[in-house]
Amino acid sequence: MEERVLTDQELVRREKLEKLRAQGIDPFGHRFERTNLSSDIKRIYGGKTHDELAEMKAIEVIAGRVMTVRNMGKVAFVTLQDLGGFIQVYIRKDTIGEDVYDNVFKLVDIGDFIGIKGEVMLTKTGEITIKALEYTHLSKALRPLPEKFHGLVDVEERYRRRYVDLIMNEDAKRIATLRPKIIRSIQRYMDGLGYMEVETPVLHPILGGAAARPFVTHHNTLDMDFYLRIATELPLKRLLVGGLEKVYEIGRLFRNEGMDTRHNPEFTTIEAYQAYGDLDTMMDLVEGVFSNVSKDVLGTQQVEKDGVMLDLKGPFRRISMAEFVKQETGIDFTKIYDLEEAKKLAKEHHIEVETHHTGVGHILNLFFEEYCEKKCVQPTFVTGHPIEISPLAKKDPKDPRYTLRFELFICGSEYANAFTELNDPIDQRERFENQLKERELGNDEANQMDVDFVEALEYGMPPAGGVGIGIDRFVMLLCGTNSIREVLLFPHMRNLDNKQNKKEVSKVEVSAKEEPVTVKEEVIDFSNVEIEPLFKDFVDFETFSKSDFRAVKVKECSAVAKSKKLLKFVLDDGSGVDRVILSGIHDYYEPEDLVGKTLIAITNLPPRKMMGIDSCGMIISAVHHENGIEKLHCLMVDSHIPAGAKLY
Repeated sequence: MEERVLTDQELVRREKLEKLRAQGIDPFGHRFERTNLSSDIKRIYGGKTHDELAEMKAIEVIAGRVMTVRNMGKVAFVTLQDLGGFIQVYIRKDTIGEDVYDNVFKLVDIGDFIGIKGEVMLTKTGEITIKALEYTHLSKALRPLPEKFHGLVDVEERYRRRYVDLIMNEDAKRIATLRPKIIRSIQRYMDGLGYMEVETPVLHPILGGAAARPFVTHHNTLDMDFYLRIATELPLKRLLVGGLEKVYEIGRLFRNEGMDTRHNPEFTTIEAYQAYGDLDTMMDLVEGVFSNVSKDVLGTQQVEKDGVMLDLKGPFRRISMAEFVKQETGIDFTKIYDLEEAKKLAKEHHIEVETHHTGVGHILNLFFEEYCEKKCVQPTFVTGHPIEISPLAKKDPKDPRYTLRFELFICGSEYANAFTELNDPIDQRERFENQLKERELGNDEANQMDVDFVEALEYGMPPAGGVGIGIDRFVMLLCGTNSIREVLLFPHMRNLDNKQNKKEVSKVEVSAKEEPVTVKEEVIDFSNVEIEPLFKDFVDFETFSKSDFRAVKVKECSAVAKSKKLLKFVLDDGSGVDRVILSGIHDYYEPEDLVGKTLIAITNLPPRKMMGIDSCGMIISAVHHENGIEKLHCLMVDSHIPAGAKLY
C-alpha cells in the first residue's frame, strides 16, 4: 500500500489530537445526553423577547458538528450543526473556565463534534443562541471539510462521498429525511385500507414477474444458481392463492441493466394485490396513494416538476395505447392484424424492429414509446397493452389481442404498472411458453417458465387486481429532483482505481487555504496498445477546414430506450439552442459520468436518424486496441473552455 502524504491541516489536527490525549481527554469521546435538537429549541423559544428569555433562564444541552468558529479574544461564536439544522453558540472564557477555554476549546477545528450545556438567549440581531456554561469535546475530525461556500462541486463526488454531501448540502439532508416520511405515509395509507404488509424472498430460482436482465448468484450448499429478484409479483400472488386477500410489500429489486438519471441497479418498489379487485380498483388505489401521500408529507397535492405544475389530486387522465398512437400518428393499430404491414409502418417511421418483435403488439408498443410517452405530462393512465408485452395480465374480453393493464406516466416517465391479474393457469402456461420462445430469439429479458406458480394457480386464485409503484421515482417527484441518485443515499457508481481515487480525494477535500496533497504521477503501460496505421492520403486544407469541430458542454445524458449501446446527449454548443447527438459509447461510460463534462464534437454533419431520434453531429472519441480488445476514451477537455469554442 502506498504511503499516504498528509496535508499541513491534517498534520495540525493530529497534533491537536495528541494534546487532547495528553490532558486525559479521549479525542473520540463518549456518550452524551442532550435535551433537544436545534430546530426544537428554535421552535420552543422562538418569538420570545430578549428580556423574556433572560427571565426564563432556560437551560438546554445540545451536541453537534462545528461548522464555523469566530474567535474574538476572550469570547467566541460557534455555529453548531445537528439533525435539526444550525444553532449559534456563544462561548466566554470567564463562563466555561480559563483552563477549558485555553486548553480544550482552542483545540477545536471545523468538523469536530462538541457538546454544550447552556442558557438560551437572544442576540442583538434577534438570533436564538446558546450561551455556553459547560463545554465538552466529543469527537475530533482529522480531515478538513470542503470550503463552505462551494462544498462538493463535483456532482459525482457528492454521490461517492454522501457523508460529506450530507454535512455540506442542506438539500441532500432534506431529501434524506423526506424519503422515510414518504415511505411511512404509504404504509399508513395501505394499512388503513386493510392491506397486510409481507416479506417475500430476494433469491429466486426462476426469473419472472417482469421483463428485465437479472443478477445471478450461486448458493454453495444447495449447489444452485439463484436470481436476485426483479419483481415481487409471483410470490405475492401465491399469497392470494393461500387466502391472504390484500397484501403489499415495499422492497428492493435488482436489475442488471444500464444506469442513468432514472435507473439504478437496485431500487425500491411497492407491489400490492387485492382479491376480487381489477384494473379500476388499482387505478383508485394509485390515485389514492399519490394524492394522500403528497398531501400528508408536503401539505399540498400540487407539485412542480420541470417548470410544470402537476396536479396529483386525481382523477387522472385515462387513454388506451392504441387510441394514443392513433391520436399522435393517425395509425389505427386496432385495425392492423398483419405483422408485415406493422413492420412496414415501423420502417416508414424510422422505428427499429428487432428479431424478437414477433407480433403486431410489439410494433404498437414501439410506436407508443416513440410518439406518446413524452406527451404524458400530467398524470396519465395508459391502458390496453398488447398481450405480447404483458405475460401476467388478463386478456381484454372485448379484444384478446390486448390486456387489462395500465401504466401511470407523469412527465414522460413511468411511475406505476398494474393489471387485472391473470388467474387462468392454462392461459398462464401458454404465456410462459411464448416467453420462452422470445428468449430463444434473443430477448434475454423474457420470463422463464415458473411451473410452481402455474401449479399454484391450478389450486385456484380469486379474481384480483395488482399494482407496482416505483418508490424512488415517487420520492423524486415529491422532492423535486430529476436524478434517482439524489434520492438514494448510496447509489451505485463506477469503481475508481486507487491512484485515481486518491487524486479525487485530494481535489475534493482541500479547503481554500490548504496546500493540496502531493500525488505521484501515474505511470501508464502502453506496451500492449495497438494503434491503427496513419492515413497515407493527404487531405487538402480547405476540405479539412469544412469540418466544424466545437467544444460542447454536456447538459443531459441518458441511455436510449431499447438500445444497449446508444447514449443520448443534450449539448450546449454555444448557439443558445440545445443540440442532440447520439453516440454508441454506453459500453464504456454511464450517462451520469458525462454530465457536466466538456467534450469535442463535429457540429456540421447532416442529421442522422438513430432509433427514431435525429442525431445532429458526432462526439469525438479516441479508439485503440489493447491485447485485441477495443478501448475507447471520450475526448474530454478543460472545463474552462467555453461552449462553442472552435478547434483549429
